[in-house]
Amino acid sequence: MSADEIAALSLTDVAAKIAAKELSAVEATEASLDRIARHNGALNCVAHVDPDDALAQARRSDEVLSKDGPQGPLHGVPLAHKDMYYRAGRVSACGSKIRTDYVPDITSTALKKLDTAGALEVARLQMVEFATGPTGHNEMAGTPRNPWNTDHITGGSSSGSGSAVAGRMVYGALGSDTGGSIRIPAYCNGLVGMKATYGRVSRYGAMPLSFSLDHVGPLCRTVTDCAVFTQAIAGHDPDDPTTSREPVGDYLADIEGGVTGLRLGVPSNHFFDDVDDDVREAIEASIEVFRKLGAEIVEVEVPGIKHGFALGEVLGRVEAATYHSTWLRERPEDYGTQTRNRLMQGFYYPGTRYIEALNMRGQLLSGFTDAVFSVADMLIAPSVPMAVPTIAETDMSANQGFLDMIARFGSCTRPFNFLGLPALGVPCGFTGNGLPTGFQIVGRSFDEATLFRAGRAFERETGCTDKAPAI
Repeated sequence: MSADEIAALSLTDVAAKIAAKELSAVEATEASLDRIARHNGALNCVAHVDPDDALAQARRSDEVLSKDGPQGPLHGVPLAHKDMYYRAGRVSACGSKIRTDYVPDITSTALKKLDTAGALEVARLQMVEFATGPTGHNEMAGTPRNPWNTDHITGGSSSGSGSAVAGRMVYGALGSDTGGSIRIPAYCNGLVGMKATYGRVSRYGAMPLSFSLDHVGPLCRTVTDCAVFTQAIAGHDPDDPTTSREPVGDYLADIEGGVTGLRLGVPSNHFFDDVDDDVREAIEASIEVFRKLGAEIVEVEVPGIKHGFALGEVLGRVEAATYHSTWLRERPEDYGTQTRNRLMQGFYYPGTRYIEALNMRGQLLSGFTDAVFSVADMLIAPSVPMAVPTIAETDMSANQGFLDMIARFGSCTRPFNFLGLPALGVPCGFTGNGLPTGFQIVGRSFDEATLFRAGRAFERETGCTDKAPAI
C-alpha cells in the first residue's frame, strides 16, 4: 500500500490491520508523517511534530505487538491532539504567545487513557488562542486552513484537529468543546465529532476555559471511529471531581442496530429560524433518510433554548475572564486582539447574573428533558446555520458585523454545552460553495450509545463519511 492509501484508512481499519500484523505501526506512522510533511505548509494545522520521536513510538509499539499482542483497541494508531492537552515534560502552548514555553508536570487523563488503549501521539495541533473562538482564527500562531478549500475556515476552536483529521494526516484527534468547538470543526471539515455528556470524559490536565461548559472529545472520520475513540477516554476520574460515576456502556454493542422504532425529534423553534437554504435542505433530506430507515419523525417545541444560549454566554465569559484575569492585567499585549476582546467581556457581568445563570441550569435542563425526551429519543438540529465561510469573511478587522456573525455561528451548538447533553456531529453533504455541511444529534444524558447507533445508520445508508478532500 502507498502512503496515501494507508493514510486513507479509517481509524478502526488501520487498528485492525495493525492488530492482524497486516500493517505495522511504523508504516502507519510513516504515512502520517508523509502527509504532514507534504500538506502542513498549505494547511498550517500542525503546531509541532518530531518525526524521530514519532517513529520511535511506532517501533516500540510494533515490538510490544510482536511480543505480547495488541495492548488496546488503538494499538499503534497515529493520533495527534489539540495543543491544550498536557503531557509532563512537553510544551503545551495552547495556541498562545503567553504559553509558548509552558511545560506542565502532569499528563492529562485523556492522554493517559489513549496511551493505555495503545495509541501513538505523533504531533501537537494548532488551535484558536486559548480556545476562545469558533472560526479558527489565530493571530499568534496563524490560522489553520480547510483541506476542502484553503480559502475557508476550519472552524474553532479545535481548528487544527479538524484540518489534520480531514487532511488524512492522522486517524483521529482530541478537540474540546465549550460552545461548539468539536461540532463546529466537524461540520466545517466533513467529520464526525462527539461532545459527550458533561462529566462523561475527564478534563484533568486539559487547559481550562470554562469549568462549567468545557467538554473533552474526539474528531474522527467515521461514526464507528468516533465511538471507539470516545469509549477509550470515557469514565470516572478521581482527579476530576466533575466526572460522573455513571457506568460507561459499550458504544459498539448495538451500533449496527439501526433506527427502526426510534423517535427523532425535529425542533419547531430556534434551530431553523435563521438557517441558510442549502443547509436547511441538506438537513431536511437527512430527516427523510431517517424516516426511510424506520425512525418516527416527531415535531417538538424546544423550551427555554434562547435562555440556554444567553446564560451559557454568561458562564463562558465570566469563567474565562476569571481564569485569565492575572494575565489580562499584567500581559494584555501578549494576547491577540480578538482573544483579548472576547475575554474582557467577562468582566462586565455582575456577580448576580453569573449566579442566576448557574441556578437556572437545572431548571432549564429539566424543562428541556421533559418536553423533548418524553416524545422523542433524540433531537436533530443544524450544527451551524450557514455554509462554511471564508477566512477573509470571518476576519474581525474586515467585518463590521463580526460579533453578530459569531453569535449566529454558535447559536445551535452553545445551548447544549449549557445543558450538558451529549451531541454527535455528523456530515450530510455539501453546500453550494462546495464545503461540507452537517447536523448534530442530541440525546438524553449519558445516552451516547443511541447517538452513535443513529449516526452509524445514517452513515451506512448515505456514505456521508466516504468522501475526502482532494489533497
